[in-house]
Amino acid sequence: MAVYKIALLDGDGIGPEIMAEAVKILNLVAERNAIAFDLSPGAFGASAYFSHGHTFPDETKALCDEADAILKGPIGLSHEESKKIPVDMQPERGALLPLRRRYDTFANFRPVYLPKVIAHFSPLKPEIIGDGIDFIIIRELVGGLYFGHKEMGVNAQGKRYVIESLEYDEDQIARIAKVAFETAQKRKKVLHNIHKSNVLKSSVLWNEVMGEVSVDYPDVEVRHILVDAAATYLCLNPGQFDVMVMENMFGDILSDQGGGILGSLGLMPSACIGPDKAYYEPSHGSAPDIAGQGIANPYSMIGSVAMMLEMSFGMELEAKNVWRAMQSVFAQGYSTADLSKPGADVKMIGTARFGDLVAAELARL
Repeated sequence: MAVYKIALLDGDGIGPEIMAEAVKILNLVAERNAIAFDLSPGAFGASAYFSHGHTFPDETKALCDEADAILKGPIGLSHEESKKIPVDMQPERGALLPLRRRYDTFANFRPVYLPKVIAHFSPLKPEIIGDGIDFIIIRELVGGLYFGHKEMGVNAQGKRYVIESLEYDEDQIARIAKVAFETAQKRKKVLHNIHKSNVLKSSVLWNEVMGEVSVDYPDVEVRHILVDAAATYLCLNPGQFDVMVMENMFGDILSDQGGGILGSLGLMPSACIGPDKAYYEPSHGSAPDIAGQGIANPYSMIGSVAMMLEMSFGMELEAKNVWRAMQSVFAQGYSTADLSKPGADVKMIGTARFGDLVAAELARL
């Protein structure tokens, strides 16, 4: 029997609630495929700081080192609560970026997927949505402003200043380009390259390397588009996109906009892939304002499980079954309070009930 080790990092806020529903699905997948998942929980994020004195404790690092894949919940606290943690130890700086650096998870996949059964969640007009939205954002995840040189201080004139450097080399760009081209080959063979070369020298190099890599993928059409124009077209004509590739900060912003056109980041899972290891996580935050209320939808967390099944364990069919099961629950008119306003024409259920219904649908497939 195949055994896969998975590190479970619940995170903060609603993290433990939605992780519990992901575990339900993992247990069912293991049962129906005669495999085993060795699920090992680890402290990570703000909660880890208060329990272990560090947002990414050594015990968790060891756990992740041994795992075949990592399933991570959202992290972070409210602005006021975050002040209780030293700036450099706050979850994003002290845990998330070090996690990415440790496993070199340079390729971030964020599918923006809105089939007709959940089209009502989107704020876009039906004529813009058409038959649905289906594209994927591929974001370079370990370079750029987030990982460049950082400096704060007071200059000779007594003024506070900050310096943050946007740094890339050609190898970093080439490897994410190859991932993007290979993904485009499996889909519609159209790749939108998102850049800002009219202003940023980093984008000039980015485009040069993108052109060099494109020679190896003659079957893929490359369409170049400025990042600000891309932001506009995501709202006006999202159907033109299939695969989009971009540097770190552009990807952070545009993928959140992708969640906006879906109607919620709660509908957007993600995969962060490195040469030897990957972690999977919802794109949304920890929503501390609704934590413990049992109203958070676990769609992004369960969707991250589906991506892990496909991308880390080669279980493509079962991954598709998980997606179908979730969409079937929505198609039956169910929703959670975080996704639907009171008075909406839906049957309102809680987090655990949504997970139960997904598991029931998956069992039938």
